[in-house]
Amino acid sequence: MGNRFKETAVIAGIFAAIILFGLLYSYKRHIPENPPATIGNTAGNLHNGGLFCEDNGIVYFANAYDNGTLYSMNSDETDIRKLSNAQVKYINSGGGYLYYYQTDSAAASPFSSRMRFSGLYRMHKKSLKSVCLNQDPIITTQLCGNTLYFQHFGQDGTTLYRIGTDKQDLKQVTAYDINPASVQNGIIYYNGTEQDHALYGLNTSDDSTYLIWDGNLWNPVAIDDYVYYIDLNTNYNLCRYSLSEEKVSVLSTECVEFFNVYGNYIYFQTNSADSPCLKRVTLDGHQEEVVMEGIFEQINITSEYVYFNKFKAPVPVYRTSTAGPVSVSTFDAALQAVMNP
Repeated sequence: MGNRFKETAVIAGIFAAIILFGLLYSYKRHIPENPPATIGNTAGNLHNGGLFCEDNGIVYFANAYDNGTLYSMNSDETDIRKLSNAQVKYINSGGGYLYYYQTDSAAASPFSSRMRFSGLYRMHKKSLKSVCLNQDPIITTQLCGNTLYFQHFGQDGTTLYRIGTDKQDLKQVTAYDINPASVQNGIIYYNGTEQDHALYGLNTSDDSTYLIWDGNLWNPVAIDDYVYYIDLNTNYNLCRYSLSEEKVSVLSTECVEFFNVYGNYIYFQTNSADSPCLKRVTLDGHQEEVVMEGIFEQINITSEYVYFNKFKAPVPVYRTSTAGPVSVSTFDAALQAVMNP
């Protein structure tokens, strides 16, 4: 009787240990849920590579002076810190985690025991530990609540996929390309890429799609009642479409290559053979100003600064005040962080 009791106790102890281990493992893997309205980055930033992302006064950015590796700083460019050796873009932030596409294939992080490979990653903001969510080639990524939508590149071309922030429920959403950058109130606003370039919506509650407006546009950015975009019918003019009035307003008659919207301003790069330049206008197209003459790209905006660089020249990185007077200077704080770590 005594031996049988001991055997029963040992078996019960083993089962209890297994259950406890399972609970601890499950808790360790648990990712706290974000509010449903959480959006990982602004559409304008993601259309420009997603190299900067601001969340609660902290800016996470790909430092061009350090081969595009991941850094953080306060919005006023103080307290700059290196977070990883990974080269990143399409940075998203939600809750206690960052999400980004890692472009390098061999950089090892000092905070991780495994080699790092290209793919979609999740990083804990405090521990800086990272987990690969998907290693396939991807393009733009946007966090919607607790789901990451991303342009997946495979044998069938570029299609839209989704995956949970907990690395669960990987799913192909559409068999054609959708850029998920612009999200508002649970709707992804995107331009068609198959038979037309009209404005469509994807409802993230059930992934259904529908036509919003039969226009001819590129890179829509939905903010409140307006969708800002490049018009393909009118020499790539910068325009906006009112969702409630179903009315188009032309904001600039110049040929526009790139643009970004933040606060009360739109920053855009003009394509001119004689005098290309970066400009800004108010949301209604007024108070046009030249920011800097030349050809620039990767226009990323935070609450304090607009960052950009010359076309195909990652450094130097230029910046000017987002809402204050135009005064362009170089992003010296990022360079100093590399020179004096």
